[in-house]
Amino acid sequence: MPRKYTKINQYEKEILQWKSEGITNREIARRLGMEYSQVHNWVSRYNERQRKRKAGIVPRKKGRPRKDSEPRDIVAEQTYIIQRLRMENELLRDFMRSMGRR
Repeated sequence: MPRKYTKINQYEKEILQWKSEGITNREIARRLGMEYSQVHNWVSRYNERQRKRKAGIVPRKKGRPRKDSEPRDIVAEQTYIIQRLRMENELLRDFMRSMGRR
């Protein structure tokens, strides 16, 4: 039976190693004794963090920012969001064209 709660971040290196070897999320979950959804959600969050870092957005900690913290880069975040929406729009447009609609 899978464990109910585990700090999955402590298995980060193993998970990334197995993913690079081509092992599925279900197999990784079985090896670690976790549920599939735990591994799937962690991999999704990890990939999103990597995409944001590549786009130049510095990841922030969760929760309310401290009073003396640095201001976030709103322009970079908005640029990233607009780029993702344009890609999504283009995919939907291509799909509609392939289905015979305008």
